[in-house]
Amino acid sequence: MAGALASSRPDGRLHLQEGPIDLVIGFEGTRAAIAEAAIRATAAFQGLLSGLVAELPLLRSPVGPDRPDVGGPVARRMAEAVWPFRAGFITPMAAVAGAVAEEVLAALAATPGLTAAHVNNGGDIALFLAPGASLRVGVVPHLARAVPEALIRIRAEDPVRGIATSGWPGRSFSLGIADAVTVLARGAAAADAAATVIANAVDADHPAIRRAPAASLDPDSDLGERLVTTSVGPLPAEVAEAALDAGEARAEALLSAGLIEGAALVLGESVRVVGAGGLIRTDTVP
Repeated sequence: MAGALASSRPDGRLHLQEGPIDLVIGFEGTRAAIAEAAIRATAAFQGLLSGLVAELPLLRSPVGPDRPDVGGPVARRMAEAVWPFRAGFITPMAAVAGAVAEEVLAALAATPGLTAAHVNNGGDIALFLAPGASLRVGVVPHLARAVPEALIRIRAEDPVRGIATSGWPGRSFSLGIADAVTVLARGAAAADAAATVIANAVDADHPAIRRAPAASLDPDSDLGERLVTTSVGPLPAEVAEAALDAGEARAEALLSAGLIEGAALVLGESVRVVGAGGLIRTDTVP
């Protein structure tokens, strides 16, 4: 693969990496199915980044009243995922990680003999589950620690096929102060966009919160001069709870609109769970 790296991890998962895209893909099924699925995933990854780069100016532009006129399959997934949030500021980049994971998953999901698969793009995960299959996914409530502390069990009969996490300590900028917002949705791109929106809503004004223009941290950021969170110090309990109240209200609205299946919001030691039908367990992962 020109410009991209593909390797097999000791546990059998496939690692695909090019530029900022870093995928870890797990498979379950017959040996032949796993081998074929890896070939399909690798082929789908070929040229994926260059296709996105060709449309970056539009993908970094705020979504307006008209749907973004993008051409590539990943770009279309991104535009579709952020479209429900066009009333506020959002760009298709809010769904890029989930859309990439979805695109690669779509290429391998029809492999005969494959029973389950997941494509993990830096914590934004697309899932495939054949009838009767299930997967367990560890949740990282504090992105700065990056240690799974909760568990999500997804079964084939559950509607969830995408999981995404957003928060100010993560690899993407956030307008809010959540340590982590994990969203369950019917697709990874939809989960990615919703996690961004909910994490932005977990917000407050307090001297312990430091912010900087996104462009000063990354000149190529789609957020431009908007202030993004760079650190969050100790907050009074009432400030933290009010921030979580705002995020929870946003998550409840998205749940009612059918845009998400559930969410877990974390700020400090406080956790709020919305929907999820009991899929999220906040006990410690062994």
